[in-house]
Amino acid sequence: MRLDVAVPDAPEKVDVLGIQISKAGPGEVADCIMSWAVAGRPGIVDFMPVHGLIEARRPERRDAMNQFDIVGCDGQPVRWAMNRLHGSGIGQRVYGPTCMAEICARCAEQGVGVYLYGSSQEVIDILCRVLPERFSGLRIVGAESPPYRALTEVEEAEVIERVNASGAGVLFVGIGCPKQEDFAFKHRKQIRAVQMCVGAAFDFHAGKLAMAPKWMQDRGLEWFFRLCKEPRRLWKRYVTTNSVFVFLLIRRIVVGR
Repeated sequence: MRLDVAVPDAPEKVDVLGIQISKAGPGEVADCIMSWAVAGRPGIVDFMPVHGLIEARRPERRDAMNQFDIVGCDGQPVRWAMNRLHGSGIGQRVYGPTCMAEICARCAEQGVGVYLYGSSQEVIDILCRVLPERFSGLRIVGAESPPYRALTEVEEAEVIERVNASGAGVLFVGIGCPKQEDFAFKHRKQIRAVQMCVGAAFDFHAGKLAMAPKWMQDRGLEWFFRLCKEPRRLWKRYVTTNSVFVFLLIRRIVVGR
């Protein structure tokens, strides 16, 4: 870590249904990530939609999730819950794909290298072409699509070595929830970059998935847009997690627990 660079503390967190969410908007989150990346300070960052929050509440995941440095309120309902329960005053959600783009722009300006880890080889190849075109000067110092299976200990050690050897200040991890959070937490003491768990952002920026229209995003309907695109894969996820979220939030507001 560079000792001549000021390193800000992580933003304050508040409890949302048992998960600690950062009380910060997109600008503050991006500022913090870049300060850490420039200073060489490792960190683990997640972006929390409703589905991710319900997954994170599982007993085997909750403790790890609450140790993340930054957990942005990715989903509009999560932001609304923060503001309703804590008066947080967060005006915009901290959307993973948008934050990834912002960090790429800032890394290009400040000469910070980024590493891409996730998705398919096709998507990785597209990102390696389109991101430097979109963000002039962006240095992608490493990129790989991991196998669709659990890595061996040797393979994990090799990934860590490649990321650290690249000199990346930011590692974008896009292997899906909750695998990416498990990966980031497990390697938080070995990987020297700021790890950002960005989910489907790789596919969005590669043009493989369409983003919901802004009016749907603003109204918390992004889940419905994605459900319409992939009903067979996503119906169970959204029916279950959205229902549980609504029930838990109403109980918290009415009963206080």
